[in-house]
Amino acid sequence: MGGLPRASMSVTAGNLIIDLLQIYSILIIARAIVSWLRIDPRNQLVRILEGLTDPILVPIQRVVPPIGGAIDISPIIALMLVYVIKMLVVQIMF
Repeated sequence: MGGLPRASMSVTAGNLIIDLLQIYSILIIARAIVSWLRIDPRNQLVRILEGLTDPILVPIQRVVPPIGGAIDISPIIALMLVYVIKMLVVQIMF
């Protein structure tokens, strides 16, 4: 049968996962920036960003309250988690 060898498929899958995690990191950063700019929360782009990033940010926010009641560090923690996941993918897939 033709196609990619198994090792090559694993590298391709690993690259895809890493690329998706990188895009997710960008979405988390975009969400943090949007929160600083005070853009209308009814804005469709804001709603999409919230829908994509809330699954990781909200649980973190439940555990780690804002510093001084105003500074939300959940995006920083989420970015660190995404980084750790990327490193695990690299270790497993490559």
